[in-house]
Amino acid sequence: MKDTKIDFSIVLGASMHDMKNSLCMLLQSIDLINEKIDHDKQTRAELAQIHYEIARVNSNLLQLLALYKNNNKNLPLNVEEYYIDEMIDELWAKNEMYIDNKQITCTCEVEDDLTWFFDLDLVSNLLNDILVNALRYTHSKIIITAKIVDSILEINIYDDGNGYPQSMINSPTDQMNSTKLVNSRTGLGLYFATLIANAHTTNDLQGSIELNNGGLLGGSIFTLKIP
Repeated sequence: MKDTKIDFSIVLGASMHDMKNSLCMLLQSIDLINEKIDHDKQTRAELAQIHYEIARVNSNLLQLLALYKNNNKNLPLNVEEYYIDEMIDELWAKNEMYIDNKQITCTCEVEDDLTWFFDLDLVSNLLNDILVNALRYTHSKIIITAKIVDSILEINIYDDGNGYPQSMINSPTDQMNSTKLVNSRTGLGLYFATLIANAHTTNDLQGSIELNNGGLLGGSIFTLKIP
């Protein structure tokens, strides 16, 4: 019998796609269960936590898929014009169950009819990962703002938690080069965010991310800039 070798990277990519689709179905099922069944407080809390953890795993898979495609030089950007407030509303909706259960106050400050050109899937996945982590570490409040600064779209996610470690603020992408990747607050997400931000370019300008503490709520501040 002829020994047929398979390309493991292709199998891995296909498997990640399959797992991602299954997780999306699980998230939808949990949302339906939450809507149709009366729960006591403990059951609601457990459902919200399950939803949150599945969402985190799904986010990690999306990041791995993007990194896999980028490593194989196959990460196309599908850039079109989108309304920023609609994208942010979708982020809230994805995490509504956890937000409601934890009684987190979430607000949005976006200029009226603000639109921009970017890859919606990649940018929304990037922001959702940051939001999911902010929900985990915030005490009670999150604010998302979006505005144009010097011809660059600037999206900020603020929380009132304890903030980022100073080492992460100094060199966020260095987390990818050490064991800090496993133990850091956002881990792979920061590398993914940098990759997606940098992929958005206009003329000589390149997208970027910044981490800071303080701001509107005194906790962490994640900033995404897209030219």
